[in-house]
Amino acid sequence: MNGFNFTERVRKVLQQAREEAFSLHHQYVGTEHILLGLCDGGGVAEAALTSLGATPDAVRAAVLQVVKPGTAEHDETESVGGLIGAIVDSIGLKKPKVDLPYTSRAKKVLELAMTEARELHHAYVGTEHLLMGILREERGIAAQVLASLGLTVPSMRQEIVRLLGTEMPGEHPATAEPPRLTRTDRAAAITLVVEHPDGRIEAMKFRRTDDAVRYLNGLEY
Repeated sequence: MNGFNFTERVRKVLQQAREEAFSLHHQYVGTEHILLGLCDGGGVAEAALTSLGATPDAVRAAVLQVVKPGTAEHDETESVGGLIGAIVDSIGLKKPKVDLPYTSRAKKVLELAMTEARELHHAYVGTEHLLMGILREERGIAAQVLASLGLTVPSMRQEIVRLLGTEMPGEHPATAEPPRLTRTDRAAAITLVVEHPDGRIEAMKFRRTDDAVRYLNGLEY
């Protein structure tokens, strides 16, 4: 699980997600906490949300309408393991004082974010990929909140690609197949460039290969 190229913004979002879970007295970090972290993360994700009519404030309000504070009292620890621990180690995040395990859906979001980055041929995982990971997970609280705001995977991906100024993967304009050259056409493309002893440079085109050979054999030097 080494080599994850998470951007600085994503690092801050994941740290903020833990803070959100801690503030809500939850014993875990779920997709909803990651989405709350994205609301304060800025970057392409925030721009895409705003462009599609779901401002970070609106998203936060929608999440907090569904998610209620818990009653957990946290014990301080430094242990973080599994996928999240590997990511924390690989991107250099400061380990939280409170060990809040990520839910299976939150882990899936991170995996889908990395998948999204690969599919877009990006060498990094940014907030936009994290947002797409939430939408692609589909069943978590965060995905349901975004769906209730009218956001979909296709519309979000299209907007993200627009903001990044890149083309959709697999949607490059189809290029016409180059015309097949007949044997005559291939022969006609034969061009000889000859430098004569007197310094003259002469370009000769021949329709057939044997004509070019006869020309060369006819040269007296």
